Amino acid sequence: MAVLIDMPKLSDTMTEGRILSWYKSEGDRVDAGDAIAEIESDKAAMELECFEEGTLLKILVPSDTDVPIGDPIAIIGQPGEDTDAILKEALEKKESSPPLVEEKEANTKLARSQENRVEKLRVSPSARRLAKERGIDLNHVQGTGPDGRIIKQDIDTYLERAGSTETESDSTGFTDVPLSSIRAVIAERLPQSLGPVPHYYLEIDVDAAPLLTWKDRCQDADKETKITVTDLLIQACATALQRYPYVNGRFVGNAVRLSSTVNIALAVSTEAGLLAPTLHSCESKSISEIAWERSRLVEKAHQGKLSPDEMANGTFTISNLGMMGIPRFSAVINPPQAAILAVGSIRDEAVVEEGRIVAGKRMGLTLSCDHRVFDGAEGAKFLSCLKELLEKSKDNS
Repeated sequence: MAVLIDMPKLSDTMTEGRILSWYKSEGDRVDAGDAIAEIESDKAAMELECFEEGTLLKILVPSDTDVPIGDPIAIIGQPGEDTDAILKEALEKKESSPPLVEEKEANTKLARSQENRVEKLRVSPSARRLAKERGIDLNHVQGTGPDGRIIKQDIDTYLERAGSTETESDSTGFTDVPLSSIRAVIAERLPQSLGPVPHYYLEIDVDAAPLLTWKDRCQDADKETKITVTDLLIQACATALQRYPYVNGRFVGNAVRLSSTVNIALAVSTEAGLLAPTLHSCESKSISEIAWERSRLVEKAHQGKLSPDEMANGTFTISNLGMMGIPRFSAVINPPQAAILAVGSIRDEAVVEEGRIVAGKRMGLTLSCDHRVFDGAEGAKFLSCLKELLEKSKDNS
């Protein structure tokens, strides 16, 4: 019997996915476990594996189309099986379904006159976002989606008729670059974070000379794995977070939820946007284990191949811009976490030791905190503990 393949929910924050490409064509054989398409979620691009066996009877959504989670995108069944009934089911399944690739249905929608449109415009999230970016009045756009819903393709068609975006950009000296799915989510979520989350910031300087000594000693002990300052920060943060668990907690409305494990997310800048792969249970990992996993996750982030599990359940985030020469900065908390540590560059600086001015190395740390979860004293104790751990290289192993 033919079955519908729906757009899956690939992350806890995903509301829609974009089909980047189809690996299979209509009529192709599909086995359980086959990748049939590449989908971009709000966090990464990944392959969509099929758990059904049969023939790809119908592709309901073309490539480069945004689809709400749960909406049908394809039909799999036996060769020659009638898909009319299941197509009807697909149309009725959700009022907000994406456009079905069926000429008869598309022609019907295109022929619908402006007078017959519903009073309240029905617009997909991606179409509404694109229209806002381009300054388009949606009342002037003809919707071709189910029930006259305006979809992204309708905005593209409107722009083509009005003159290409590139032509308009060239004439004004500007070029508009459409947001990727990941960048669009960043643009949507970060203002939400700054709104309801009452941020405050704590800063501290760390003597980085012992930290560099610790890194060299760890590297000497493990020639096969590249050890970085970030790896040492992860391990030190894991220890400090166990001692001050509220910094590792989250606000859940009427309570503060404390985590039994330390799952540290790393802010990684990629071509697609900012991703945050997560190292789970850092409190039980050695430096070599942390370094190996950090390297693997960062590489997968740049390749766009992170799985949902590899970006889930973070309890604390580290954002390190030191390698880019930034001496100090403040980062925005990644909800629902309660804190993020911003790490600046290791800089040469004149310091006073025992009444003498000597050459030293310093590193600036800034902790962004959610005041609902812990107050300044708790955050200060955490930073002091972290500073002590990083500076006591002789005790680190």
